[in-house]
Amino acid sequence: MSELNRQITVEAPQEQSAGLLKTIRRWFNPETPEAETVREVIEELIEERNEESPLDGGPAIDPNERLLLGNVLKMRTVTAADIMVPRADIVAVEVDTPMPEVLALLMKERHSRLPVFRENLDDVVGMVHIKDVAVMVAERSADIDARQPSLSEIVRTLLFVSPAVRVLDLLLEMRLKRTHMALVVDEYGGIDGLLTIEDVVEQIVGEIDDEHDTDQVPSIVEKSDGTFVADARVTREEFEKRFGPVFTEEERENNDTLGGLVIFLAGHVPARGELIKHTSGVEFEVLEGDPRRVRSLRLRGLPLPAPTGK
Repeated sequence: MSELNRQITVEAPQEQSAGLLKTIRRWFNPETPEAETVREVIEELIEERNEESPLDGGPAIDPNERLLLGNVLKMRTVTAADIMVPRADIVAVEVDTPMPEVLALLMKERHSRLPVFRENLDDVVGMVHIKDVAVMVAERSADIDARQPSLSEIVRTLLFVSPAVRVLDLLLEMRLKRTHMALVVDEYGGIDGLLTIEDVVEQIVGEIDDEHDTDQVPSIVEKSDGTFVADARVTREEFEKRFGPVFTEEERENNDTLGGLVIFLAGHVPARGELIKHTSGVEFEVLEGDPRRVRSLRLRGLPLPAPTGK
């Protein structure tokens, strides 16, 4: 919740956001009656703020507040399956892994938490936090005669949720149970994906960068099979500079990035795994995305790259 409060404070003037913060805090309050749904709270807020005209000295809803409220309303139908990290991308650690190796993996992957499993990822016993690992490694270094600590001694509990659970419900449950990680399980108990509380909050306030995030330049990378993997933020100009003109004037008119062009072609925000075919023969497969945006694409059928001048 601290990330949410901090983002709202930055985005909206303090005197205008007080009512919004108070209302959202009431929604997250576990003592709020169950009958008072998110939609009811937001509709009440909009009605109250619309009655207070800026001409009368009242704080009308500003664009930043409207954006946040709109994101919350859009999330009513968003489920864990829509925003989870897929199983293939989960980084986890085996419970018998020596503590120094666990710490090295956490530092390499730039994660603060990792799922812990016994024999395979479908047998998860909990999660490990980097602070607990660091303390145990430090204690072992200070006392060389102490026994080697076991990862199982510091495993914390995490949530197991259905792919169909609503993201807003999950956010509330994670807050109440004071856990920052949840694993998405299928009907047979297998692990489908992973979610952190940051993934959920970002659906409301946008990307939350930390000290490990870097501003990488969007790129297009050629693969050995002849396909290309592209960041959806790659600009249309950069794409056509490399491969020549592909899109029509109508497609170029209001779309500056590959992600925007793909959404325009599909007529909606395509889901992960969806294939969009262009009249030129180029195919765009969505590799990563969420209900609000496309993140990365696989490109097939591209013309040969345009020659570069010397």
